Amino acid sequence: MKPSLPVQPKHIAVLRLSALGDVCNLVPTVRALQRQWPDARITWIIGKGEHSLLAGLSGVEFVVYDKSTGLAGMRALWRQLADTRFDVLLHMQQAIRASVLSLGLKANVRVGYDKARAKDAQHWFTQYQLAPHSNAHVLESFMDFARVLGVEDDRLEWDLPISSTALNEARVISGETPYLVINPCSNVRLRNFRNWSVEGYASVIEHAWVHHGLKSVVTGGGSVQERAIGDHIETLCQPDSVINAIGGTSLKGVLALIDQARAVIAPDTGPIHMANAVGTPALGLYASTNPQRAAPYCWRDFAVNAYPEAVRTYLHKSVEDVNWGQRVRHPSAMMLIKADDVIAKLDALLAHTAVTASVKEHL
Repeated sequence: MKPSLPVQPKHIAVLRLSALGDVCNLVPTVRALQRQWPDARITWIIGKGEHSLLAGLSGVEFVVYDKSTGLAGMRALWRQLADTRFDVLLHMQQAIRASVLSLGLKANVRVGYDKARAKDAQHWFTQYQLAPHSNAHVLESFMDFARVLGVEDDRLEWDLPISSTALNEARVISGETPYLVINPCSNVRLRNFRNWSVEGYASVIEHAWVHHGLKSVVTGGGSVQERAIGDHIETLCQPDSVINAIGGTSLKGVLALIDQARAVIAPDTGPIHMANAVGTPALGLYASTNPQRAAPYCWRDFAVNAYPEAVRTYLHKSVEDVNWGQRVRHPSAMMLIKADDVIAKLDALLAHTAVTASVKEHL
């Protein structure tokens, strides 16, 4: 017999470990739950890196799981929560690791995705599934968890914490002049193929500098690959037009840089969704993933969308003939994006947000 959902939950567990973009897309769901039940405890079981971004999120108790610790880390987390029983566990991670982790958590009812959206047999680990929602954006899929509990007020709210330390870190890097943030690299994973060309980024940086008077702050992690890409971009640009901050910031520092930026340009990776979360105009570059599903939610109209062409070119199908979450795993997919298309979108984005930017600069 299927257990019933709580009418007035007192303690809600959110299970979502990764990734940076996804946890940003999940925050509005947490805020919706808080508005519905302001006295309820919310415990979010989250990954280590993701916690470093969201630490200090108001009204949320975080329990951190470091994926590198494997089963030993799971056992430690289970011991930590041994005396805790949740009214409801919202299982928002479609991965077998998270499902195994969920087995050691005590909850009256476990809610997961419907079978069509569940991956890695996640529906085997939950007792209550969401109603089907075809062709949903990632953020909407998360919000479905609040809706299934009866939440009707699903307006978007983030209110991510940015400390004065992070803002000072950003100010030291960027200086006082207006700037773009460009985060050129996505996570280095097997057959990810989300990175655009360094020549393309250099053309956009030149245009932003010459036509808009905007410097570009290039951000990213400290991996050898990211540093090499940042260095290569820097060599192709005028010295005054670019600040190479790859490997030189904390994650909160990147968030602060994004918060103060005129706009952010990036492929389907964490910083483009961080921009969406803090209200900074976001220009996403999409060819290997579907922007209708994964572009920065509030800025979908400004995403550069080469995904249909990539599907035709490398999968020999139309968008209508592939699964909603289908990725184009071809190393040349992102090269279908043309610099002129990115520049045109940037001009449109800057024009669209000019008044807001002026107000922000004078606050």
